[in-house]
Parts: sequence; structure tokens; C-alpha cells
Amino acid sequence: MTAPLRFIATDRHISENPDPVSFTRGTYLTIREKYVGEEGWDNWFYCIVPGGTGGWVPAQVFFRFEGTFRGIAMEDYTARELEVKKGDEVDGLRSMNGWMWCERLSDGQTGWVPLSLLHKHEGKI
Repeated sequence: MTAPLRFIATDRHISENPDPVSFTRGTYLTIREKYVGEEGWDNWFYCIVPGGTGGWVPAQVFFRFEGTFRGIAMEDYTARELEVKKGDEVDGLRSMNGWMWCERLSDGQTGWVPLSLLHKHEGKI
């Protein structure tokens, strides 16, 4: 495992999704539209899990059955976003499609943060 990268949040990020989609490896998914926007968040798809909960999922975590709107999760996943304020220090653990899975140093909370709000810490970790 590689060492995490240390970042400082350059602005505030507040989640607009109070009930993020989560699933485990092997969950069947219904795959809907691909995200389109100016942010550069490529390769995200709106997926629905059994029971009707849906949310944005990076294509890297599922396998899509060719020619269908169905897929299967290749790993555990949650769309939980980490709310940060300017100056928060986080460890970046995984980067995907314009977002970074982070752990906030002050309290150990984890979640996704847009890469555009993170500045790589230049000091010693």
C-alpha cells in the first residue's frame, strides 16, 4: 500500500446528498445516465441498487453487462461525501474521476471530496 497524500482544503465543501448510496461487492446495479458537467467529473454513472436507493458511482467499481443497463459491483462502495471547511487537513487515500477519498486528520471521518478543492500539502507528513 502506498502512503497517503496530505492535502489542505482550499474551500468549503458541503454534501448535497444526505442519504448516499452504498453497496457491497456482488450487488447487482441498474445503471442509468452518465454524468455530464463542466467540472471534469468523467466516468460517473447514476446507479440504483435493489430497494431503489440511487446515487453517482464511478465506473471503475462495477462491471456492466454488455448491451444492458445492468451491472455488478466489483468492490464495496459508498457515495458518502466528506464535508470540509477551508484549512482542513486530509489524507487522500484514493483518487477517481475528479474526486478524492479522504480521511480528515482532526477526527478520522472519511468521504469523497472534489479534487478541485484540495491543495497538496508541501510540508513533512
